[in-house]
Amino acid sequence: MLEALEPLSLEQFTQELGGSFGSVRNTIVHTLSAECVWLLRWNGENPPGMLAPGGYPDLAAVRHAWTDNEAKMRQFFEPLDEAGLQKVIPYKTFAGLETASPLWQMLQHDTKEHDLFRQIERMLDPPVRSGLHHRTRLWHQARATSRARCKRPPR
Repeated sequence: MLEALEPLSLEQFTQELGGSFGSVRNTIVHTLSAECVWLLRWNGENPPGMLAPGGYPDLAAVRHAWTDNEAKMRQFFEPLDEAGLQKVIPYKTFAGLETASPLWQMLQHDTKEHDLFRQIERMLDPPVRSGLHHRTRLWHQARATSRARCKRPPR
């Protein structure tokens, strides 16, 4: 997915364009942040909040953090079996509310990523949007295939 953003200049990447998060960078950092937060929760930690977009001044900074988190995700999912997917994981919301859900249900937050990528597409000029749409569609297909085994219905 990040490869699809390579053609953007730093100005385009950080430019305020509206939408829920304001810029392409802010939208991508929100997505990264959600991934980081869920992984921390799955590992028994309670993060205090989302990542600040200002900590990621350019695409290279986002890519570094994304690659690091993706490696941690793979490490987390590698040993999981059906019992691991059914495991109920307690965590605190950002508001301090204690809750718990089976891991497979928590994985459904990924489906919201697709909406964020569509939002990015709408923010961009048509020529950039066309290339991004094609590359993000391919990325989503690959990601859905790799995570499909983790999204199980309850027994």
